[in-house]
Formats: sequence, structure tokens, C-alpha cells
Amino acid sequence: MMADHHLILLLLAATLILFIWARWRYDVVAGMALLAAVFLGLVPAGEAFDGFAHPAVITVAAVLVISRALGAAGVVELIAGQAARIGDRVLLQTLALTLVVAVCSAFMNNVGALALMLPVAIRIARDNDFPASRLLMPLAFGSLLGGLTTLIGTPPNIIIATYRQTELGEAFAMFDFSPVGLAIMAAGVLLVAILPRWVLPDRKGETSPEDLFEIENYLLELKVGEESGLIGEPLSALDEALEKIDYTVVGLAREKRVTSPVRSWQRLREGDILLVEADPSELEGPAEKLGLSIKGLETLDREQMEAENLATMEAVVLPEGLMTGHTVRTLSLPERFGVSLLAVARQGERLRERLSRIRFRSGDVLLLQGEREALGEAASRLGCLPLADRELSVGSPRKLFTALGLFGLALGAIISGVLPLQIALAAAALGMVLGSVLTLRQAYSAVDWPVIVLLGAMLPVGMAFESSGAAGMLADAMVRLSGDLPPAVTLAALLIIAMLLSDIINNAAAAVLLAPVAVAIGLALEVSPDPFLMAVAVGASCAFLTPIGHQSNTLVMGPAGYRFSDFARLGLPLSLLVFALGMPMIMLVWPF
Repeated sequence: MMADHHLILLLLAATLILFIWARWRYDVVAGMALLAAVFLGLVPAGEAFDGFAHPAVITVAAVLVISRALGAAGVVELIAGQAARIGDRVLLQTLALTLVVAVCSAFMNNVGALALMLPVAIRIARDNDFPASRLLMPLAFGSLLGGLTTLIGTPPNIIIATYRQTELGEAFAMFDFSPVGLAIMAAGVLLVAILPRWVLPDRKGETSPEDLFEIENYLLELKVGEESGLIGEPLSALDEALEKIDYTVVGLAREKRVTSPVRSWQRLREGDILLVEADPSELEGPAEKLGLSIKGLETLDREQMEAENLATMEAVVLPEGLMTGHTVRTLSLPERFGVSLLAVARQGERLRERLSRIRFRSGDVLLLQGEREALGEAASRLGCLPLADRELSVGSPRKLFTALGLFGLALGAIISGVLPLQIALAAAALGMVLGSVLTLRQAYSAVDWPVIVLLGAMLPVGMAFESSGAAGMLADAMVRLSGDLPPAVTLAALLIIAMLLSDIINNAAAAVLLAPVAVAIGLALEVSPDPFLMAVAVGASCAFLTPIGHQSNTLVMGPAGYRFSDFARLGLPLSLLVFALGMPMIMLVWPF
């Protein structure tokens, strides 16, 4: 029978392949890995779900709730409002906004900080007529760099800190990450502010809404004539009749009143005018056969639609949002959410296929239409981030002071050692709800449940990786490959492995897998494991080479029109900087 250490290595290899393949979402893969470990006898059945009660999982969940509360209270927007006034020079604006995102990411979820700043950055780019592609990638990278600086800045830091407590009896403290993290953040923010001018492509034309969607060229009117066979039929009958035509009904005019969106069950009447987005050459013949007269946009002009309180909104599909993996039909956008989909853009180009057949991906830019009040609510429910038109607005002073006060008390309790990390942050998160900074529903929706499932499932697998001796085997192999060379060589190799691994799988998963190896390397070399743990923490949070390595990268891909390869243009120099600066800083602050 195969030994446990061989079984766990095979299981982790299969898990890694599934993470990279991305056929199933990472939380599903993690669940599969956990159950496989139980069936193989690597994880006792009674301990299978102990990971969900792990301090790291509780801490990550609490940080997510606190991040949403700080955002709702207007903390980030208060800072951003000052940064937005710095002037119209691209370099200064990029530097200011990236620094704001980095500082905020040190104390709140980095994706949340980026999401709050993204609309502000896009509006500034358009107002000052410079490419959004010059600004958005620096913001994404700034959110990752800021997470390096504190214990709660990113899940890998929390995982590494709690793992150290399990193995060595004492966790890393709140600001133990700061000396290394601040040096890397400062240098990194300067680099990503200065370098884009020379290395990032100018995709300004592709990311402006007018050039990206050009919807005015495709808006037509279909008038229901007195001989039309569709009179008295629901709108769904039109869908069946025009099944092979790529079109979208975005409005209905009846008795001088405009309705949008139009529900599939609404019955058509003689004289109704449908506002349709379609190619006239495709629609003309089939429409005439149905008794529909077709002409250019006249009756339902934009001014009339605005007078009817109708508006359009650009929004980007957030990672793990409700829309990811769905289509217009499976979501029933008009019926359930009260909005119409006008167009979809992906990687800076409008998709020309039928809207009903498009399966949404994270980072897609959508053009939605509906009543003004419905658009904002629909975007929130769908997991979309409105772009460009969002104004800066600071929450009420009471919420602002409550949020900052509770967060400050939690940090004080952690730093002074009065309360453990997970207890202090959980208490602060609960206080945000009791203090009406967040509603209970908002608190639950703030938790990134796929990440929680990933951590809860992978932590027992990571423990089995260590207890089986497999982590020690890998550590011994790395030490043997280094031969008689100094420990710094092994440290460098571990940092590179962590950085590369984080570019293809979730950073929390990378930290879970490499933390046992880091400790085992320290024991094998008979030196302190702290520098190796720090190398994993830094490397796992530096996913700069691909758009799939971190949600922040995915989030900016669509709005800026980036290609997959664009990330390496700026990400490779930044990764080299992190390595060149991180190595001496780790060895200086955390000697062997």
C-alpha cells in the first residue's frame, strides 16, 4: 500500500492541476481535495471540518466585514476625495491614487479598496483625457503591495501568522510584516506610477464608452402595425419569431410613455413602438414579415428616455459575483432585476455574438439600461461595480466615527495583547452591525464565501501535508539541491516558488501549501524558520504576472481593455523589484 506521504503528494499535485485548469471554481476544488483526503485516510473524518473553526478563517471573515463597513462609512472616499485634487498630470494622479489604494489595503480587503477607487480612477482618466490603461493596473498592483504591510492586509499574512503560532507557539504580531512590507510597497508604488508610460499599451479608444459600445449606431424603432400577427401576443412571441436574429429590446413606447426594461410577458398592442438594438440589415426582412415597420431612432430619442427617468450604466462583473458563469436568460435580468443588457465588452472589445448566448466572466464590462433607481440596486445584487459615473460621497459622520472607533479599539486590543486577533476583529465586525454601520444582510454579503470555503477545506489538507512527512521531504529536497550554499539560496528559491505559484492559483491556497515547507526548511537547515515564513507571505501576495492570479488583476482587465500578456509588461519588472528588495530586507529584519 502507498505510504501517506506519497498519497498526499499525489493528491496535492492533482489539486494543483485542477486549480490551474480552472474547470471548477477553486472552492469546489478545495472541497474535492478535502473529501479525497478523508477517503484516503489522510484526514480523520472527525476532523474534516475543523478548518472552518480555524482562527485564520474567522479572522479573514471578520476582516471582510470590517472592510465593507469602512467602505460604507466613507473612509476610503474621504481619502480619495483629497487625492483626486492633486492635479491633471498623469504621473501625480497615478502616484496619489495608487498610494491611497495601497494604504487602505493595509487595513482592509484589497479587492474592496480597489473596487471603491476604480470608478474614481476611471472618471479622472476620462476627465483629463488620458488612457485608463495607464492607471488601472497600477491601482490593482498597489492594492496587492499594500496588503504586504500588516497582519490583516491579506489572507496569506493571516495564514502564515496563525501557522507560526501552531508550530512555534507564537504568532506574528500586527506590524511584524511592516518593515519588509513597507519597503517593498514604497518602492513598488513608485515603480508602477512611473513605468506604465513606457511599458503599458495605450488602450484609451477601446475603453471609452462611446468607442467601446457605439450603441447609437444600432438603435432602431419597430412599430407594431395594424396587420401584425403579434398584436395581443407576449413579447416572448417576438423572441421565438426572431430566434436567429441578434437583437435586444431595450424599451417600449406606448401612449407617449417609455418603459424599460420590457418584460417577456408584456403583450403587444397596435401602435406600440419597440426600441431595439440590432443590425438593420439583419432585422429588416424578418420584421416586415411580422408586420413591424422599421426605421431609425426618432420617437425614442435619448432626451425622451432621460425624461422618463431611464438611464444607462457601465458596470464591471466582479470576481465571484452572481453573474459569473450565467447568461441573460438564466438570470432573467428584466424580470428579476428590472434592467436590460445593451452590450458586453471583454478585454477592451465589444462582443458581437448574441447577447442571450454570452456567458459572463469576471471582468466583463456591461452596458445596462433601466430606471435610475433600479440600476444601482441591480448592480449591487448582481455583483457588478458601476464605473465612471459614481460620485464621491462620504458616509454620515456618525457612521464614520463609529467605524473608525471600533476598528481602532480592535487594533489597540490586538497590539496590546489584551485580545487574540480573531476575537478582537470578530468583536469589531459585530460592533459594526450593532452600531448600524452595516445591516446584517450587508455583513453576510461582505464575506467572500468561496475564499472561506477554500481556507476551511485546505487547512486540514495542509495539516495532513505536514503530519505525513511530505512537507519535510520537499524541504529536504530543496536543501539538498542547494548543497553547501548559504541558506539565502534556499530562501531565494522559496520566494520565487511562492511568487510563481500565486500567479496561477489563489494566494491563500499558495500560503497554506507552502507554510509547512517553510518551517520544515528552517528545521532542516537548523536555522530560524521566520525568514522562510516571511518569504512565503511576501511571495504569495505578489501575483503580478497574470490577470488570474488575484481578483484585483481580474477586476481591472475589462475596464482598461488589457490583454493577458499586458500584465507581464509591468508585472515582471515589479516582480524583479520585489525579489531584489525583498531578499535583503527579509534577511535583515528576520536573520537566520
